[in-house]
Parts: sequence; structure tokens; C-alpha cells
Amino acid sequence: MKIIPIVQVPIEEIEMALFEERKNIHPRSQKGWFSSWRWVLVFFTQILFYGAVWLPWNDRQAVLFDLVTRKFYIFGLVLWPQDFIYLAVLLVISALSLFLFTAIAGRLFCGYACPQTVYTEIFMWIEKKIEGERNARIKLDASPMSLRKFNLKFIKHSLWLVLALWTGFTFVGYFTPVHTLAEEVFSFSLGPWETFWLLFYGFATYGNAGFMREQVCKYMCPYARFQSAMFDKDTLIVTYDAERGDPRGSRNKKIDFKALGLGACVDCEICVQVCPTGIDIRNGLQYECIACGACIDGCDQVMDKMGYERGLIRYTTEHALVRKLDKKAMWRRVFRLRTLIYCGILSLIILVAAVSLAYHVPLKVDVIRDRSMPKITENGAIENVYRLQIMNTQEVAHTYQISVKGIAGAVIVNESNVDVKSASAVAFPVRVRIPAGAAETGSNRIRFVVKDMSAPKIVVTEKAVFLVPK
Repeated sequence: MKIIPIVQVPIEEIEMALFEERKNIHPRSQKGWFSSWRWVLVFFTQILFYGAVWLPWNDRQAVLFDLVTRKFYIFGLVLWPQDFIYLAVLLVISALSLFLFTAIAGRLFCGYACPQTVYTEIFMWIEKKIEGERNARIKLDASPMSLRKFNLKFIKHSLWLVLALWTGFTFVGYFTPVHTLAEEVFSFSLGPWETFWLLFYGFATYGNAGFMREQVCKYMCPYARFQSAMFDKDTLIVTYDAERGDPRGSRNKKIDFKALGLGACVDCEICVQVCPTGIDIRNGLQYECIACGACIDGCDQVMDKMGYERGLIRYTTEHALVRKLDKKAMWRRVFRLRTLIYCGILSLIILVAAVSLAYHVPLKVDVIRDRSMPKITENGAIENVYRLQIMNTQEVAHTYQISVKGIAGAVIVNESNVDVKSASAVAFPVRVRIPAGAAETGSNRIRFVVKDMSAPKIVVTEKAVFLVPK
């Protein structure tokens, strides 16, 4: 029997990465219609965010969510915990608006108004002003550390940190009166939760907009994952016209590209260079696309230089592209039954919420019966004691008159008028007495009526139970 020797073969060590290594994206600057609108939204949202916190209203902050006193001030409106329904309605309106915008034109919110997009734009603008345009930034990042590189990076990160901390300060200023917050910051007397949220929100802004950028949109944001459920073939999306653009290839602008068998795409990759998430839109719609329109502006500039028709990359629908629909036919399909239903439901909810706020009664009353046993007086009359929580949601002091109904002869023994300061609540004890024999033994229904003395139309009625002992 022949013995075959065993030869040991050295095993090569293979190093594999479980996750794709992040490649730094340096978006190229571009000008155009969509870029201008994106900056309009940047200015609008940031003026609103940074400015509204400083607006005065009736000797207080115009917009303040005071968690300590559990009051939400929105200009002349004061909301209490009992008004939680309005927050729920606001969330429903926001969700339906997102569904509507997505069904019509994809990720419009992501591309123009999302805080991640807005702050990334601002941080990149600072970066461009300090380090230069795309090629200069790529060259700087690839170069070894030097005094010049250190100075540029230090200035950039310092400005980023100042902006991020100011953003955190502004955010906390909506929950703690901003003037009080400013005094606490300068006197180093910030409370623990203000300190935590100021630093947390500030460094979250610094990290997300300065470093993570497109990673937030691609991996952290859940909207990128379920947006396809709200798309259909009549949704406006950023699309590359492959039939017109392919085959791609570089060429001289004076040459007839059709005679060479080429499409309109010159394969310049400007659309890739300007994309904030680094995708190639020519490969079709991808979940990383935030519909910002940067590739449209970049491609249109190239088409203008080549003397070609614009729109090689454009907002269009799949049906319009395949069936070659004109703009009128495309827009008729965009506003289809689905979007009309969204519009109808959204309009109805907004209308109902507006009417509810317009007729919002600025008086709230809670009635709690005292646990003590009913008191029987010398002449046989019966007394029950209650605690009325009266809340004045207006920023003007009011006097309220309390009366009781439901049992013949029922009267309030103690003072029936109560003064309540502006935007305040008062716990008011009330003793109700009924004559002997006026009600059956056991529980009897009564009603407390609280009326505003200065505005008789403002009346609140609350039910309660009057106990008659056996």
C-alpha cells in the first residue's frame, strides 16, 4: 500500500471588514433654482428658531414651554396639561403633512427643512469659507499635519462649537425663560438639567452636522427606510433620463454627439460631486437620496455649457418618464385620489383644530369631593365639602362666581366668589348644604356652575355627587 505524505499548506490570514469604511464626502458648490430654495428654507427655519425664543409678549417670553409650572405659552395662548389633546392633534397634522408631501414629491422635508440637512448646510458653508472649495478641502485632508492645516481646522471646529452650543442654548431657552437662562450661564449657576440638555443638544448638533452628516440620513434616520411605502409611480422624484442620457461619454461641445451614437450625458460626474450623500443618481433612485435637487442644478449648468436642453436630471414621475407624458398630464396624475384624500383629511383636521382653539374656553374646573362623612346640622340640614380646582388660562386676573344646581334648596355656605390671578390655579373649598328631606338617601347628582364675573358668556359646568346619609 502506497503512503501519501501529508503536506501542510500555510493558511493565509485574511482580514475582512464587517462594515464598509466611511469615505469622506466633499460636496461641490453649485448654484441654481433648487440651491436657492434650499437656502431660503435655511434662513427661514433658523430665523424662526433662533429668533422666536427672544420675542416678548405680555411681559414674558412669547413662546415658552414651562415644564416647571406645567404651562405652555404660545403668544396669547396658554395651554395646560389638560390641553394635551392639542399636542396630539399637532402630531397627527405633522404626520399627515409628511405623508402628503412624500406622496406628492418624495423626501421634500429631508432635502429642504430637516434639521440635519439645514445644519449640515450651515456647517459646510463655514467649512468652505475656512478651507476652500472641494478640491482644496480634499487636498488639505490628504496632506500631513502642518501649522497651516492645524490653524484652519482649529478655526473651523471653534466656529462649529460656538454655533452648536448657541443652538443648544436656544433649544433650552424654549423650556427655561431665555433671559433667566442667559443670566445663569454668565453667572455659572445653571441647574443640572439645563446644563445636560444644553451640552447634549449642542454636541449632538456638532457631531451630526460636522462629522456624521450623510451617515445620519443613510443609517440613523428611519424615514429613509419606510419612504418607499409612501411612493408610487406618480410620485415626483429626482430622476436621471437614461433614454436621453445613455450611452454616456465625454465629447467636444462642437461635435454632433448623436452622430457618434452618444447620449446627452457627458459623464462629467458633476451630479455625484455635488450630492451631499455621495450617490450617483444615474444608477436610479436610491434610499440615500434626500431629494435636495443639487444634482439637478449641477447637471443643468453642464447642459447650459454644452448647449443642450436642460432636464437630463429632473423632478419627474416614473409614469411620466416611461409614457412620455407632458407636464400637464404629469401634474394631473400627481394630484391623484390618494393625495386628494390626504389633503381633505388634513384640511378637515386643521379646520376642526382651528375652530376648537377659537372657541377655547379660558376656564377649567375640577371638582373633588372631600372624603369626610356628610355633616348633619342641628336643624337636620346636610352638608358636603368639596374642593374646586379653578384654572384661569388667560393672562388677566378674573373673579369667578360659584353656584350649585341639581337639588332644590342647595346653597353654598361659604364664600361663593373667588379671585384667580392670571394664568394661575386656585384650590377653593366649597361647603354645599341642602335642607332636610330635600334629597333621597345615597348619592345624588349635582352640578357646580362657575361663571366669569367680567365675561358672563364664559361658564363651565362640572358634575359632582352629593351624599345623603341614612
